[in-house]
Amino acid sequence: MQNFDLILEPLRTLMHQVGIFVPKLLLAAGVLLAGWLIAKAFRFSVVKALRALNFHVLTERAGIDGFLQQGGTGRDTVDLFGWLGYALVILASLIVAFNSLDLTQVTDLLGKVLLFVPRLLVALLVVVFGSYFARFAGNAVQSYCRDAEISEGEVLGRIMQYGVMVFVVLLAIDHLDIGGGLIQQTFLILLTGVVVALALAFGLGARDRAALLIERWFPRDDRR
Repeated sequence: MQNFDLILEPLRTLMHQVGIFVPKLLLAAGVLLAGWLIAKAFRFSVVKALRALNFHVLTERAGIDGFLQQGGTGRDTVDLFGWLGYALVILASLIVAFNSLDLTQVTDLLGKVLLFVPRLLVALLVVVFGSYFARFAGNAVQSYCRDAEISEGEVLGRIMQYGVMVFVVLLAIDHLDIGGGLIQQTFLILLTGVVVALALAFGLGARDRAALLIERWFPRDDRR
């Protein structure tokens, strides 16, 4: 009889552990189901709210929607924000579910990802509003050059637009704070190389053209 109890003891321990784990598993499944439903409702609310605020008009004029569509996706920026809101709620529900299962390592990893999503949202907002301002500044330069009868107004407008976009991208990368600033430094190095290469090409191969442009934009006063 004592030997039989020794044989049944591991089985009793296993059944006891299963009895403790199954309610936790059911609770985690319920949390995930509720989180999935809340995430879908939250994504729907975000998309509806942004479209009611005509946010899609802003992103379309900023050129962000066209960039996404050129990448092969049929979604616009509003749908992207809705998806990020959906992912935010799903991550929160996963954290609660894994925490109920006492999986602290997984919970810590998901917590770090959850803290990154708001940064990504803010960075996207910076890119959207920065792109709109960059296009506005480029158009303003082109309009000024057109009124001043400067034939290179389109080129100057594009330079202005791209210059503002470079600043906006650097600001967004700095807000994300990824790579310890390595990505931002690499981007600055590449940008510096491009600027130096363009300056050398313009200085060595287009000196006469540059002189004509300077003379046209800033004519000398012969009366002096």
